[in-house]
Amino acid sequence: MVEDITAIVSTLGFSSPEAFIGLLFLVLAVIGAIVVVVTIRPVLEYYPYTSTNARIRARIGRLFNEKQISEIVEADNLEEVKNYLRGVPAYATYIEEYNLEKALDSQLAETYDLIARIAPKDIKDTFEILLSKWDIRNLKSVIIAKEAGLTAEETMDLLVPFGTLKESHDKFIDAKDITEIINALESTEYAQVLEDALPAYQKTNMLLPLEAALDKNYLNKLVKSVANPADDNKSLLQSYIGTIVDSTNLKMILRAKVDGLKFDDLEPYMISSGYQLREWKLKELMESEDVEGILSSLEGTDYSSVLATSVPEYSSTGSITPFESALDENIRKIAKGISHKKPIGIGPIIGFLSRKETEVRNLKIIVRGKTEQGFSNSMIKEMLV
Repeated sequence: MVEDITAIVSTLGFSSPEAFIGLLFLVLAVIGAIVVVVTIRPVLEYYPYTSTNARIRARIGRLFNEKQISEIVEADNLEEVKNYLRGVPAYATYIEEYNLEKALDSQLAETYDLIARIAPKDIKDTFEILLSKWDIRNLKSVIIAKEAGLTAEETMDLLVPFGTLKESHDKFIDAKDITEIINALESTEYAQVLEDALPAYQKTNMLLPLEAALDKNYLNKLVKSVANPADDNKSLLQSYIGTIVDSTNLKMILRAKVDGLKFDDLEPYMISSGYQLREWKLKELMESEDVEGILSSLEGTDYSSVLATSVPEYSSTGSITPFESALDENIRKIAKGISHKKPIGIGPIIGFLSRKETEVRNLKIIVRGKTEQGFSNSMIKEMLV
């Protein structure tokens, strides 16, 4: 037998059985290494999300269900709504400190702050940028307050105590005009953003150039943060962020057509690095004569079917609100799809954030319905997302 094995080894061109055995071990080692890499790669991809998702899932369980939302709708008045929310730890602190609307926004901002702090390293910058939306919102509120001549106390009531600028709120409130606000922002990126938009504001005497410049800077940073995704998690995050950007562009274009604005009026405010709607498509949409032209130009994109069901309501009312609602619903649908597709990756983060947004939005609808006259409980329920 030994002689037979030696003969086979010699036939294969090996000088000795030991050489053949050595090569065999090498081949097996390479195969073993490949198997280990293939097996462990998914683990390495999902491992950074383990701790984050454990904390996120704990909070998902605390979101209001349909029964709880219905109970809040059935409250007899605003004070009963407050009392209900006082019994919920996530909202209790803010309910005691602020008016209801600010309390709800503050709790949502706290959610963004939490995710920005615990997000895995490879997506952390995106969620830090998402947190900065509260800086944008606060700056807009201050600018509007100065334009409206509100007092310092009235202005402070508008500001949410989150974001990188929260320690500078007093400086903004003390500023007398837009120029002083820009000076107070000197050490931040927002100073240059607003300074570049200042001539357009002074020329038109409208706040739109300032607000749009802040939005555009924010969304462009978001797009850059998810460019060139390296794995499925970041690719799905890119689709989510991209859908938000596309929807923002579409809302602006639809609103502009209703208001009779032309290409030159609209182009400076577009975020050209869209997801499905690239620069050439945005140009085509902006050059459309009317809303019907926009809908026609969207054929061949996902947004054509997204907006199609809202056409009858638009045709009867002339309002683009149904289109805006359809775009918002599509963002929620994308988020829900991601949560199902990547349940042990980025899914729980995106799903939770979207559901928290919806929860706060519904609570705001309830609060406004209880505040204003003429809204029955059944009417409020119809308005809920």
